[in-house]
This record gives sequence, C-alpha cells and structure tokens, in this order.
Amino acid sequence: MSEARRRPTGGRSRQGRSRIDAPRLAAYDVLAAVREDDAYTNLVLPATLSRAGLTGRDAAFVTELASGTIRCQGTYDAILAACIDRPLAKTDRRLLDVLRLGVHQLVAMRVPDHAAISSSVELTRARVGPGPAGFANAVLRKVAARPLAEWLEIIAPGDDPTALALRTSHPMWVVERLAAAWQACGGAATELPALLAADNDAPAVTLVARPGVCAPEEMEQLGAARLRWSPWAWALPGGNPGEIPAVAQGRAAVQDEGSQLVAAALAAARLGGRDENWLDLCAGPGGKAGLSAALAAQRGARLLAVERQPHRAGLVGRAVRAVAGGVRGVIAADGTRPAWPAGTFDRVLVDAPCSGLGALRRRPESRWRRRPDDLPGLVALQADLLRSGLEALRPGGLLLYATCSPVLAETAEIVEKVLAERADVQLEDLRDNTALAPLRSTDAPPSRGPRLCLPGGVEAGARTLQLWPHLHGTDAMFLALLRRTP
Repeated sequence: MSEARRRPTGGRSRQGRSRIDAPRLAAYDVLAAVREDDAYTNLVLPATLSRAGLTGRDAAFVTELASGTIRCQGTYDAILAACIDRPLAKTDRRLLDVLRLGVHQLVAMRVPDHAAISSSVELTRARVGPGPAGFANAVLRKVAARPLAEWLEIIAPGDDPTALALRTSHPMWVVERLAAAWQACGGAATELPALLAADNDAPAVTLVARPGVCAPEEMEQLGAARLRWSPWAWALPGGNPGEIPAVAQGRAAVQDEGSQLVAAALAAARLGGRDENWLDLCAGPGGKAGLSAALAAQRGARLLAVERQPHRAGLVGRAVRAVAGGVRGVIAADGTRPAWPAGTFDRVLVDAPCSGLGALRRRPESRWRRRPDDLPGLVALQADLLRSGLEALRPGGLLLYATCSPVLAETAEIVEKVLAERADVQLEDLRDNTALAPLRSTDAPPSRGPRLCLPGGVEAGARTLQLWPHLHGTDAMFLALLRRTP
C-alpha cells in the first residue's frame, strides 16, 4: 500500500500534529498483546482492527505487518543481533517489537526505506519513549543497507540444519520434528525447505459454506473461489469475513480446508447399522462441530458436542446455532471422564488438543510459544481422549482421530500405542474414503511428495492421511480412522 494513501493518526509530534499512522500502531498493539497476554494473532487481530476503525487496504496492511513479523521473528532477531552491539535479551521488549516491525517493512514489504525507518522512530517515541528513538533509527539504517538475500548469507551461511532453521524462521526443535514426520511419510530431504517455507506464506481466508444452510450461490456472489479438496470450501478474495451475512448468522464460517476434510472424512466413512448418534469429544471452538452437525442433519443424525472449558463451549454453541437440527446438545465436560454410557455413539470425532505445529501459517506465535517439554503432557492427554472416544463407540462404530500437527509423537505413535492396547479396534484404510477422493484424482496438481501416507508403520496395508501446507495449501492435519469391532 502506498504511503500517500495512509492517513497518519495516533502518536503526536512536539507540534501536536499526529505523525504515526493508525495501521502501524495497530500492528504494534497486536505484537504487544501476543507478547504480554499470550494472545493468538488471528484472534486478537479482528478486535484490534475494529477498535482502530481500520478496513480495506489498511486492515490488510496491519494483518501482513503483524502476522509476517511474528512468523519471521527468528530471522529478524538474527539480523538485529548482527546490528546491535549487545544481546537482544537486554533490549527493551517494547523496543524489540518496534524494531521487528521495522525490519519486516524493510526486507519483506514494499515500503520505502525512509517511510519504514521514520515511522518506526515515531512509533518508538510513542510506545517506548523519546530516549531510544535515536537507537532505533541507527539500527534500522544498518538493516536497510542490505537486502534480505545478503542478510541471509551473513546470518545463515551454508545449508546445514541450523542455517535452514534461521532462514525459515523456525526453532531448531520444530525443524527436527517436522523433518522426522516428513521423512516418515516418504518425503525427500530436498523438499524440507519448501515445507518450512510454506509455514511463512500468508494463508488465504477460507470459508466453509455449511451444507443445507448456505448455498454455493451466496459464496459466488461474494466473489469467492471454490477450492479443490472440500466441496464446501471457498477462498475469500478479501474483506472482513465477520461482515458476511452467512458468517454472522453461523451458516458459514472461517475454516481451513484441511479442517473441513476431518469432518467430511468421518461423515463419509462406511458404517453398517444404526447411524444416529454422533459425538465431537473436543469440540471447541466449534468449526468441525458446525460442519459435522450440518452433515448429521442431512441424514437424520444428531451430534453431541463436548468441550472442557466453559467459555469455549459457549463458542461451540454459537458455531452450531444455524444447524440446530443436527445438534443433540453442547456440554462443558471433560472428555476423558465420560458423562454418557459406554457404547453410546455411532461416530466419534477426537480432534485432540495438540502442539499446533501444523497450523503455523495461521498461528505464527505457536512456533515461539511451544517448547519440546510441552509434548509429553499433550501426548498423554491425546492418548486418554482417544481411549475415551473408543469407549464411547458402539461395536461397529467409527472414530476419527485428528490433530493439526504432523509430529509423530502426536499422530502415528499415539494411534499405534492405543491399537496395541485393544484387540477390538482396527485401523481403517482412508484411501477408500470418498470424501478424500479429490486428493487421489488424476487431474490433481502434481507434487513430488506423498499425499496419503502411513507414518510410523502402524499397520501394514492400512493408510492414514497427512496433509502438508506446501503440497495441499492446507494446515498439516493428520487423520486416522478407527473402527470398534464386535
């Protein structure tokens, strides 16, 4: 966006005239909320934009500036460290946020150097204080002296894993976990840089037009483009999705295409006998529950949505309000402590809480917030939820286990562990699932890597599904379908 189009508002000069524009102030406020309040970028952005009264190009500028800065924080910190003669840990956190925003404008956005530097200096005065303004000016002038390609050669020479982590702005432990998952799927090591780079691509706003309550014509009238893998997925060309009537009414929602395939795969799986009672064991915030309930309603089934945290259960209730015909109820309960008799449900969805390392495009802060020692607790919870979900199934019923993480400890290893515990559960072959047929179509975009794969060797001949951002343009969702045998 051109600087001439942006009206300066916010911080003030000594003459009393505003010299900082509202978009940059809003972007800073997003970074501050993520740092101070453990907020999620994609959740805090809409409220920040609304509070600042920003729409259209200004809103797009803020979104790219804030999200892009957080995604590339690792790379930018290495560049700043090369320009500052003291450890970054001793730099004021507020000043570091301003400097990161400045670096992103200088090396990754089409913002003139003088505008990026001067606006950062003024932002420093407004949000940090007048003293550090000269320091910010000097540091960013050093950054502006080289293009990004030259900086990468300085901070990350060579092609070793450490250099790759710096170039793609990932913590080293995350690179190791993603590389292991990719290798387990048969992926070539030469494609790992593309996988990691995809985490830094700004994702399109993807909508789900919930079947039975939102017609495709409504999406077409918005100028949305139909996507490839899910029959209900549409890419929004721009604007605030919250202002779309179908979204405001709950007939449509923002939902990644991979997430849509989770609900679709469970609904499409072949089930003999009764098909009336469905369960979403970890339903918050409600995206998969909303689509599942819409699909259930079309065949006369009803979904019970369970969410442990009451405030998230409230979000689920809001998400399913337009598909009430497919909803048995929404309850706040611990999914590992069932409030229902064993063998009650025909279909069960366990979209387990996870590290979120498959959704780094949409939640860029997760790569910096998560730690390796988070995994053992998550894995234990995932296993408990999977066991509980299997107990809830009637004999012959189906359970779909999903995570938005490809990490083997959270995916194949969990499934393998629980399968080894039970003789009455078998892993189904997702290659036969009709909802996933587009992934196997002959006219699908060619790729050099796997689509349907079996990480970890869970069971010979069976297949799970691992999606990848760089192959499918979706979050890296993992899906495994299990049947409880008589």
